[in-house]
Amino acid sequence: MAGSVNKVILLGNLGKDPDIRATSAGSRLASFSIATSTKYRNKETQQLEDKTEWHRVVVFNDKLADVCEKYLRKGSKVYVEGQLQTRKWTDNNGVDKYTTEVVIPNYSGVLTMLDSRSQSTISDDNSSQIDSAADEALGGPDNSTAEQLDDDIPF
Repeated sequence: MAGSVNKVILLGNLGKDPDIRATSAGSRLASFSIATSTKYRNKETQQLEDKTEWHRVVVFNDKLADVCEKYLRKGSKVYVEGQLQTRKWTDNNGVDKYTTEVVIPNYSGVLTMLDSRSQSTISDDNSSQIDSAADEALGGPDNSTAEQLDDDIPF
């Protein structure tokens, strides 16, 4: 095998508003939790039930952190592509703890807001598709209109 893959794809809802912080180097980051659900049949009752998993997401990109702060709220539906990362830290009692997070690094990853008021894709790779609200946060709207589109669409 020539290499390895570390990619996580999630589609879910934020459990609370994003937490925005500054690093010691002055960069901004956003962190939030996404709930995903699956259905399963309870063996005892034969009823369909939901099982919810919570995933911690950390965005290491200044512009994406700004968009998270301005437009994401508790309950927002998002699509996220990132990498799984486990980090070690020490609590106040000196006990080593481990946290596994989905990381959207500064150089890659995708965050797509799926709410009807803010349907946009925000990516770290300069190939973003952003709605007018997020456009303002990242530098200006796209002034194209439906009339400017080519009428020779084959479908």
